[in-house]
Amino acid sequence: MKIIGHIHTDFPTKFGLPRQSGLVCELKGTIQFEPEYRNPEAFRGLDGFSHIWLLWKFSESKREHWSATVKPPRLGGKKRMGVFATRSPFRPNDIGLSCVRLEGIEFREDVGPLLQVAGIDLMDGTPIYDIKPYIFTDCHPEATEGFAGETKQYELQVTFPLQLLEKYPKEKRAAIVGVLKQDPRPAYDRDPERIYGVEFAGFDVRFTVKEEHLTVCEVLPL
Repeated sequence: MKIIGHIHTDFPTKFGLPRQSGLVCELKGTIQFEPEYRNPEAFRGLDGFSHIWLLWKFSESKREHWSATVKPPRLGGKKRMGVFATRSPFRPNDIGLSCVRLEGIEFREDVGPLLQVAGIDLMDGTPIYDIKPYIFTDCHPEATEGFAGETKQYELQVTFPLQLLEKYPKEKRAAIVGVLKQDPRPAYDRDPERIYGVEFAGFDVRFTVKEEHLTVCEVLPL
């Protein structure tokens, strides 16, 4: 498989990424293509679609061997399920799948077409294998979710002091708050005394979580 491009986002590391696309609609990214795939004709008609599928490479989740069972974060990282019943990055083939909103296509002479997308769940530099348009028949409202539908869905209450939040430009503030609401901590780590940190858009956001309340205590430049 050929890598056709890479996505640029505000996440330099995996920590803090939403567990799937579409959870934080304010999170945005730009897809830039390799020279071989910059022909504008390849994008003709794409602007008529509101959403696209991204097929991408789990470039930072490297294991020499795959396992038949994994521990999904939804189950607290303690119970094992079959790898094909999960979205674990540790798979026989390191392929990820995300549905994102297409906000625009920019054509530039120096770098070719750029896709502006939102609702991302990818770290900066993630390789892209392919893009496909999202169409009506991709939606199945009657679909069942297996164990994923049985687990608790919640958002944390976030206290982000204004003097710290203002270190971010206005267009990034809703995105970082949305990331924190999704509870970026590992499923197996729930220490109320620990200070965690998410690297996002040039800053390390330090926070604590007690019960379902997250409090930001520091925002440090990277």
